[in-house]
Amino acid sequence: MMLSKSGLRGWLARSAALMTLWSLASEAVAFTGEKWNMTQGVTAISHEVYKLHMAAFYVCCVIGFIVFGAIIYSIINHRRSKHPKPADFHESTLVEIIWTAIPFVILIGLAIPAAGTLIKMEDTRNSELTVKVTGFQWKWQYEYLGEGVSFYSTLSQESNVARQLGSGIDVNTVPNYLVDVDNELVLPVGKKIRFVITANDVIHAWWVPALAIKKDAIPGYVNEVWTKIDVPGTYRGVCAELCGRDHGFMPIVVRAVSEAEYKTWLEGKKKGAGVEVAPAAAAPVAAPAAEAALPVAAPAAAKELSKDELVAAGEKVYTANCAACHQATGAGLPPNFPALKGDKVANGPAEGVIKQVLNGKNLMPPFKQLSDQDIAAVASYVRTSWGNKGSVVTAEAVAAARK
Repeated sequence: MMLSKSGLRGWLARSAALMTLWSLASEAVAFTGEKWNMTQGVTAISHEVYKLHMAAFYVCCVIGFIVFGAIIYSIINHRRSKHPKPADFHESTLVEIIWTAIPFVILIGLAIPAAGTLIKMEDTRNSELTVKVTGFQWKWQYEYLGEGVSFYSTLSQESNVARQLGSGIDVNTVPNYLVDVDNELVLPVGKKIRFVITANDVIHAWWVPALAIKKDAIPGYVNEVWTKIDVPGTYRGVCAELCGRDHGFMPIVVRAVSEAEYKTWLEGKKKGAGVEVAPAAAAPVAAPAAEAALPVAAPAAAKELSKDELVAAGEKVYTANCAACHQATGAGLPPNFPALKGDKVANGPAEGVIKQVLNGKNLMPPFKQLSDQDIAAVASYVRTSWGNKGSVVTAEAVAAARK
């Protein structure tokens, strides 16, 4: 069957597109691990997982060599032109037993050490530090239970600006493009660290290849996993669950440091150096994840902000939380993400904007995790930007709507 010229061009175009996607996927994997193979990692568990992976890989290589070797040998030496009369032998009981027994032995040989490693991976007892990880669209919240420290980790501003349509920025010039964050998860080396993982809205997955950790973050459910990092350094990961549009823009960055450096960093965070400080009494892990994922709203700021200060603060909140869908220009991405420029709700009563931010609507998730001041700021920014004629919103109005 011959392809027409147009058909051939279409086939070549599809092939080129496929190769391009494969190349991009390979580059993305290179940021979070080995480019062509599983990363060996920096924990004892990750080394065990790597050894199991390579053992299974070598077994598959041997099986493939034998099977395809037999096929090629048969094609060459038992083709019709060489042996026009086909063989008429029947089954062999001995051969049947052999090729049933060999796979059984191989599977048992792989299953026993794999089961041992899985049991170790689930043993979170005797941990020295517990970090609660909550997935949001599209960011992570980290809470150091018992330490009174909590903060959000979102895509770095440099990557977020570069990824926008029409940004004019060459993404190759952006360091760690799409795999860098504004707030890293800092952990001490040599300590057994337990993670309790949940989600606020949809299913996410917290995956850091170098730590051999990949756990689903499910609303209303808490998963547990642990790690003990042996080597200081920066280790990157991504959300491994398709959690909606912009799923690819919620990276994970873990920075492992010495115990002394970790204590210094933690003390700085406790003093409120640019982070949200959680209540001293952390919520118990046994509480429903849907409730635990929603931090208590911070009280309104004692100092009342001017309109310009409020709008400036709101622009930062908007860039971090809203611009991905509604765009920096407020033009949105209709029909799924409507424009805020000239929007009836944005230009209507303030209560409508506040309730929509708090409760969400359609594809928009709720943002109850934001403080009253942050919601007031972002609502004020939306209502006074892009030609909108709304008034500013106060933190007291948000607090009243939250009740």
